[in-house]
Amino acid sequence: MDTDSVIGVVGAGTMGTGIAQVAAACGHEVYLYDSFGEQLEKSEEGLRSILQRQIKKERMTQDEVDSILNRIHFVEDLTGYGACDFAIEAVIEDLEVKKDVFRRLEGIVSRKCILATNTSSLSIASISSALKKPERFLGIHFFNPAPLMPLVEIIPGISTANGTAGTTRTLINNWGKTTVLAKDTPGFIVNRVARPFYGEALRMLEEGMADAATIDWAMKEIGGFRMGPFELMDFIGNDINYKVTETVFKEFFYDPRFKPSFTQKRMVEAGYLGRKSGKGFYDYGEHAENPEPVQDREAGEKIVNRIVSMLINEAADVLFMNIATAEDIDLAMTKGVNYPKGLLKWADEIGLPAVLENISTLYEEYNEDRYRPNPLLKRKVRNSETFY
Repeated sequence: MDTDSVIGVVGAGTMGTGIAQVAAACGHEVYLYDSFGEQLEKSEEGLRSILQRQIKKERMTQDEVDSILNRIHFVEDLTGYGACDFAIEAVIEDLEVKKDVFRRLEGIVSRKCILATNTSSLSIASISSALKKPERFLGIHFFNPAPLMPLVEIIPGISTANGTAGTTRTLINNWGKTTVLAKDTPGFIVNRVARPFYGEALRMLEEGMADAATIDWAMKEIGGFRMGPFELMDFIGNDINYKVTETVFKEFFYDPRFKPSFTQKRMVEAGYLGRKSGKGFYDYGEHAENPEPVQDREAGEKIVNRIVSMLINEAADVLFMNIATAEDIDLAMTKGVNYPKGLLKWADEIGLPAVLENISTLYEEYNEDRYRPNPLLKRKVRNSETFY
């Protein structure tokens, strides 16, 4: 596909508007549909405001902004989608709503049009069951905000034809994005591998090993992460973060590795959602005084080693189960959630025997499947191999 290709986006929320902006900025004619006229107006106003800020910051000219806006057609019906070469749905994370969108779209678009769903957690196979020709359908997971976040996960379904993923990946790469390929499994790469970043931090908090401020300090100061896990949960929203964990846990047939935290559940129930509610693990009130971290480097290193080892173990499992390549796993975590290093490359730097020892010690102490060492990690240590 080239810039002459017409792109259709269904859903004019933050994500849909962002995807439309990206496609239009790359020269495509874009149809942006929403069933609510008010949402379309909100989308157009919001986009104009964002682009005007780009002019003020001298990142764009008025002509460039006008060109982008002129290429986006805000529409209240799907009839124009007959001209689309590629159509992506970006509505709410509800299986039946998404299925309904594709039933309608399939009857309108041409036979050559590729259909895609933007989802972070739903099964691509389940959504594809609504289609008569599922071979031209796949999943695409943009990260929010779509114009700024470089990573896009490409997820073929069980029925997706071989050429569909390749054509889509080329198109999204041409939009200046970094794409990774993942199997249709819960959480794909990023939302699955990242679970221990939050889960193990919560576990240490519950055990009284350290408070939130100290864990965050350790992960930033010693681990090199841009944000600590509690800061990030507050930023994302504890309700959203908890829901993703709950979904991955359920979809993996209640595997203990993904077990949600009662602490976070209770915070969601109490309305302590983070920044958006004014209070989460931290207080965001005007005169709030939050606790200072205990800057004990030795204790901090234990925190970092525990969380990073758990992250590496999960990344190893994604590789072991052929969900993605080592390169794509590391790209996903550095580009999707800004980790300081790719986890498998990081494992090689630390030394796989040291990582395995960290995990094995936890497994022996707790005797929980949550800490079971991955077979691939064990094999590589046994054979004196590395991931790269």
